[in-house]
Amino acid sequence: MSTRNYRNWNYGFLLHNLVSRDFKIRYRNMSLGVFWSLLNPLVMMGVLTFVFTKIFATSVPNFHVFVLTGLVPYSFFALAWGSATNSVLENAGLVKRVGVPREIIPISVVLANGVHFLIQTGLLLLIVLAGGYRVNRYWLWLPVVLGLELLFACGLSLISSALDVYFRDVRYVVESTNTVLFWLVPIFYSFAIIPPAYHALYQYNPIAAVVMACRNVLLEAKAPPDSLLEKLGLVSFGFLVFGFWFFGRLKRRFADYL
Repeated sequence: MSTRNYRNWNYGFLLHNLVSRDFKIRYRNMSLGVFWSLLNPLVMMGVLTFVFTKIFATSVPNFHVFVLTGLVPYSFFALAWGSATNSVLENAGLVKRVGVPREIIPISVVLANGVHFLIQTGLLLLIVLAGGYRVNRYWLWLPVVLGLELLFACGLSLISSALDVYFRDVRYVVESTNTVLFWLVPIFYSFAIIPPAYHALYQYNPIAAVVMACRNVLLEAKAPPDSLLEKLGLVSFGFLVFGFWFFGRLKRRFADYL
């Protein structure tokens, strides 16, 4: 086996172990275990459905399905970005080891959250089917759309985790941004009510774009618009490439701050 192939295998083994460790630690000593991955979005779905059907009446049919298509992509991103931002500091011992590619650490945290994302996506599909919607050929777009969200989360996490080593308050900026993002993603309201002047703001927001694309596929049985997919792909790959470059520049002095 060549040195390069050995290193690739070794890094893949390390990434697998980091993802498994993060997944196991999260539910260690919890009586409900992985069921929490399903309970949290269900609780939020129930609360928002009550508020917007009983308190603020809405005309959106099957509002519980509508809101869950927004909650699942948003929840994954908010949790993955927030936890990955702290990952380099929390794994200082591993970071200081020679030969360990430091980029693996925040990416492994995002991928570990991706496991929960898969579980929640399975729940979403079951709720969609129970709501009277049917499987259609456009479901094949889901891996593409959700995969682009994963790439965006990895890119942004590389940036924020590197900055968090130098500026310890970055994690609080991320938390505040996620709170603001909850309102700037059409989770409990439709893109149709957004004034045209703000359409570009939403379409270039990758999480909003993912939510809109998921609703196109699951609730409207049609492919996401090409313009939406192009913007989502451009921003996601752009952040991923920039994230690797940015992390690579800052990681050289990590040892001085850890």
